[in-house]
Amino acid sequence: MAQTSSAELLRPPSDTRARSRPGHGHPWLTLVAVALGVMMVGLDATVVSVANPAIAHDLHASLSGLQWVTNAYLLALAVSLIPAGKIADRFGRKRTFLAGVVGFAVASLAIGLSGGLGMVIFWRVVQGLAGALLQPASLAILRNTFPAERLNAAIGIWGATVGISIAGGPIVGGLLVEHVNWESVFFLNAPLGLIALAVGFWVIRESKAEQDAGSFDIPGVALLTATLFFLVWGLIKAGEHGFGHTTPLASFGAAAVLGIGFVITELRTKHPVLPLSLFRSVSLSAATGLIVLGFFAMFGTIFFITLYLQAVHGMTPVQAGVRMLPMTGVFIVASPIAGFLTSRFGPRLPLVLGMAFTSAAMFGLSRIGVDAPYVQLWPWFVLVGLAFGMVIVAGTEAIVGNAPAHLAGVAGGLQQTASQVGGVLGTSVLGVLLSTKVGNVLVDRLTGAGVPGPAAHQLAGQTGLVSQGVAPVPPGTPAPAAHAITSGSHLAFMDGFQTSLTVAGAVAAVAILAALLVRRGQTPVEGGVAV
Repeated sequence: MAQTSSAELLRPPSDTRARSRPGHGHPWLTLVAVALGVMMVGLDATVVSVANPAIAHDLHASLSGLQWVTNAYLLALAVSLIPAGKIADRFGRKRTFLAGVVGFAVASLAIGLSGGLGMVIFWRVVQGLAGALLQPASLAILRNTFPAERLNAAIGIWGATVGISIAGGPIVGGLLVEHVNWESVFFLNAPLGLIALAVGFWVIRESKAEQDAGSFDIPGVALLTATLFFLVWGLIKAGEHGFGHTTPLASFGAAAVLGIGFVITELRTKHPVLPLSLFRSVSLSAATGLIVLGFFAMFGTIFFITLYLQAVHGMTPVQAGVRMLPMTGVFIVASPIAGFLTSRFGPRLPLVLGMAFTSAAMFGLSRIGVDAPYVQLWPWFVLVGLAFGMVIVAGTEAIVGNAPAHLAGVAGGLQQTASQVGGVLGTSVLGVLLSTKVGNVLVDRLTGAGVPGPAAHQLAGQTGLVSQGVAPVPPGTPAPAAHAITSGSHLAFMDGFQTSLTVAGAVAAVAILAALLVRRGQTPVEGGVAV
C-alpha cells in the first residue's frame, strides 16, 4: 500500500467529480451526514426501553415476547457487524451507509405500523441488519475522509452525537409515549433518515478496497455469522436461565466448534472476511479486549441503575432519564475531550483514565442503599459518563486507527461487535450474579423485614420479579404486610445490585492492564483531505 504524505493529505481531492458539486468530499460536512445516521441508532437504543411497557399493553405481549423486541434487534446487529463492515470495504462505504440509513428508517416506520408483536419483532430484526450496515460504514467513511491528525477529533464528535441521542432518548421517548403513543417513537426516525440520506448522498465521497475487487469470503461470512449467533444466543439464554442450563451450554459449544472452523477457513482464504493478521497488532487486540471488558462493566451497570431508579424509587421513565442526565450528558462533553487527549497523547491515557473512572464509579455505586438520596448518585453518574466517552472514542481510534485503511469497515465492525458482545456479556453475567444473590438472601431479608416465615418461603419463588426491583405484593395484602414485603424485596435486590457492581468494578480494574498495551494508530489514512 502506497504511503501518503502529509502534503498530499492537505491537498483537496483531484478527482474532478469530487469538485462537480459544492461540499462533495468535504470532511466536516461528511461528518454531519454520518452523525445524522448514527443519531437514529442512538435514539433507538434508548427510546425502545421507554416504549416497551406501552408495547406490552397495546399488543398483549408476555414478558418473554417483550424481551425479544430488544433481543431480536441485538442478535441481528451483533451477528452482522463484521460482515457488514466487509461489505462496506468491498462494495463501497457510501453505498453501504446509505443503504443502512434507508433500511433503518423503513424498518422504523414498519414497526410503528405493525399490528402485532410478531411483526414488531420481525421488523426489529430488519432494523438490526440495517444498523449493522450503517455503523461500521460510518466509521470507515471517517477513516478514509479525515487525515490521521484530525481523525480523533472527528471520532470525538461522532461519539458526542451518539451521546446526545442516547441522552435525549429517554426524555424524548418518554414524552412521546405519554402524550402521543408508542408508535411515534419509531416514526421519529423517518425525518432523521430522510435528512441523513439527502445530506449523505450529496456530500459523502465513495471509497472502497480496490484490492479486494471480485472477491467475497462467503464461507467465512457464514461461519462467523453462525459463531456470533450461537455466542450471543447463549448469552441471552444464560441471562434468562443461568449459565448451567442446557440451552446456553449447547449454544456455547456450537459457537466454539464453529469458531474453530472459522479460524481454519480464514487462514486458508486469500481474501478473508476478518483477516486474522489484524490481531498481530498488540494495540488493536488489546483495545478489542478492553472494549469487551469496558462495555461488560458499563452496560450492565446502566441496566441495573435504570431498574433501581424506576422499580425501587418508583420513578417514571422520563424522571429516570432526567436523573441520569449527569451520566449521559457528560458523555456528550467527554467524547470531544477524549478526542483531544487521544490526539495529544495517544489512546492509552484516555483508556486508562476511562477504565479507572469506571472502576471507581462501580465500587462507589456498589455501596448505595435502598433509600440513597440523589446526592449520593450523581457524582458516580458523572464518572461513568466521563469513562464512557473516553473508552468509546479512544478505543475506536485504537482499533480503527491501527487497522489498514482498506480494512476500515472491517475494523469498524470489529469495534461495534466487541461493544455489543461486551454489553450482552455484562447484562447476562451480572444479571445471573444479581438473581443468584437475590435467591440466596430473599427469605432472610423478608423475615428480617417482618414477613412471617411461611409467607416468606412462599414468596421465595418470586426471585425473578425481585431481581428486577419489583416487590411481589399479592393483591389485597394489608398495608403493613405490603410494606414489609416491599422493604424485604428491595433489600434483597440491593444485595444483588451491590454484588454485581462490585464484580463490574473488578472487571474494569483488570481492563486498565489492557489499556497499558495500547498505542497510537500508525497506519496512514488513504484519501484523507483536511480543510
